[in-house]
Amino acid sequence: MSAETSVPRPRESDVDISDSALFGGLLSEARYAFAFFDPDGRVQRVNDLFTDVVGVPAERLVGRVPVEALAADLSQLITHAVQGVIESDAPVTESRVRVRTPEGEHRHWSLSFSPIHDDAGELRAVALVGLDVTESRQTEEDLRRSEERYRSLVEAQSQLVWITSPTGTVVEDAPQWRAITGQGLEEYLAHGWLEVVHPEERRQTEEAWKEALRGRTMFEWNYRVRTRASGYRHFEVRAVPIIRHGRVVEWVGANTDVTPQREAEEMRGRLTDQLGAAALRTARLQGATAILAEALTVEQVVQVIIDVGRTALAADRSAVALLDTDRAALKLINGEGVPEAAGTSGEEIPLSHTSVLTMAVNSRRPVFAESPDSLRTQLLEAGGDEQVLANYLTHSDERAWVGLPLLAAGRALGALRFSFTRPQKISQEDGVFLEALAGQCALAVERATLFEREHKTAETLQRSLLPDRLPVVKGLELAQRFRSGSRHVQVGGDWYDAFVLQDGRVAAVVGDVMGKGVKAAAGMGRIRNAMRALALTNPPPAAVLTGLDRVFDATEEEEQVTTLAYMVVEPVTGEGTLALAGHPPPVLVSPQGTAMLCEAQPGTPLGWPTSRRQFRFVVPPGHTAVLYSDGLVENRKRGLDAGLAEICSVVTEAPPEVVRSPHMLLDFLVDRMLSGYEQDDDVTALAIHVPPATKSD
Repeated sequence: MSAETSVPRPRESDVDISDSALFGGLLSEARYAFAFFDPDGRVQRVNDLFTDVVGVPAERLVGRVPVEALAADLSQLITHAVQGVIESDAPVTESRVRVRTPEGEHRHWSLSFSPIHDDAGELRAVALVGLDVTESRQTEEDLRRSEERYRSLVEAQSQLVWITSPTGTVVEDAPQWRAITGQGLEEYLAHGWLEVVHPEERRQTEEAWKEALRGRTMFEWNYRVRTRASGYRHFEVRAVPIIRHGRVVEWVGANTDVTPQREAEEMRGRLTDQLGAAALRTARLQGATAILAEALTVEQVVQVIIDVGRTALAADRSAVALLDTDRAALKLINGEGVPEAAGTSGEEIPLSHTSVLTMAVNSRRPVFAESPDSLRTQLLEAGGDEQVLANYLTHSDERAWVGLPLLAAGRALGALRFSFTRPQKISQEDGVFLEALAGQCALAVERATLFEREHKTAETLQRSLLPDRLPVVKGLELAQRFRSGSRHVQVGGDWYDAFVLQDGRVAAVVGDVMGKGVKAAAGMGRIRNAMRALALTNPPPAAVLTGLDRVFDATEEEEQVTTLAYMVVEPVTGEGTLALAGHPPPVLVSPQGTAMLCEAQPGTPLGWPTSRRQFRFVVPPGHTAVLYSDGLVENRKRGLDAGLAEICSVVTEAPPEVVRSPHMLLDFLVDRMLSGYEQDDDVTALAIHVPPATKSD
């Protein structure tokens, strides 16, 4: 900004500037610095303010040219300006000069030079008028610096500033914006910034912009902008209305390039998704491994695999097949065959028939078919029947397939097949997860197969140590039940026996050698054989237990705990004698379905020093005595006392026909006592039933 310092031409042309009386007052009171020069460029007259500005008294100025009295830079400026007025007979305005005051302060002055004519139009003098513009110059400098700071701040923040009219029309150039977008000036002024907004976002952006114009509210939005390189970058925009006297005079907006932030956010999002997916896959694999570790049989393993396929893979169908090397075929454990292979709708799939399962086994590599076209290509390359495959793909709703070989130490055990009713993208990470899952499934299948084989062998061994059949005795009915509770294929120590003594009475015993394995089985065999030998020689229960204590001391280890219940009973009458060696008491069941526990002292396990006692125990006609091992009444969740009370309660719930049959009674007791509990021990039960007397008796 600058002040207008030119002096209008005087109306009176005959003013005598040498008249001190007329002119002195004006010059001394004026806020301007005055100086008058004759046509030769010599100083004619000055006022006090001029002498103060130039720092030279009037007597040293008048009659001299500026170069003789003033500083070089100032005298040169004045001389040049005065000479210009004289030569052109026209004013010279807005000459700026900086002057240092005697106090050392710099002041800025604006100098104007004007010609003065007489009535004839002849140049009489040149008038210099000076105005102190230091304050306005400082204001201009402050404004300039403010604009520079603002521009630097905008550039540092990657902001593109633009201005529109109150109606939103572009009326002013935005060079930075055009440098980014590649728009020409005419194009920008004609179509504005909306022209380069991404087409997918342009309509919504325009509507939001119009809404802000109507409401005179701040416009905040984000969109993609086409750049000079034909790519798109993300921008955030904020525009505000400039309102004066209640009216919008213009809109000022700033666009910020947020592409790096958006890309970083997208990258973080992708990494988060990948880490989340990896964590989920790891958790699923760990969960599947934990469940598979608890599956003991092949059937249980297959069920786990099906569940994992449904939950972890979201598979619609699952199939498991095990390899029969002798028959060169896969035996389908579940499912309804393999529809993509001809002639394999049953349970056996020859390895020569091309299918997802046989391809996985034959190649010992995973098979991933993400679409029907991918499956067709792979099966045809493996020798599949094109007509069969085309018919299958036409009628099947399956659209993606996964085949996984079950490998243990490089040996194929079988294969898994998962199918989906939608195309399925199998990423590299998914492939790693599936192969790891197949590895865990293979280990579980191998372990389950070994378990079933060994469990069958162990169960056969354990049963071989028990009687093949119970004796048939008139006036007495015997029944037994044995249910193995071994979860680790080891032989248990439960046993039972019944045999006829020389005097016609029947000896019945249920024993329990604590522990599992060959050691428990061997101990069971020794005690059982010693029991028979002692009973046949000297049958009274107390004598038999005393003899077994001696045998135990001689043959068994002290830490081996062995208990048993031994009784001798008379057929027809049911008169009997009972002795217990640390064993649960028998239960006596009446024909009316009531139960009573024997009150005989339980005694101590075999081998513990004690005086053995025997008790009279009668099984009246129509009654049934039940001997049992602790596995029937005791487990991890139910104590012995609670189990004894429960078995008496269960007896009262038995129907009359069950109470009358020792076989049905044992089935009823075993099923009801184990219902709701996990069996963790062998269960052995022996029933001695004395039929009710008849008229023929």
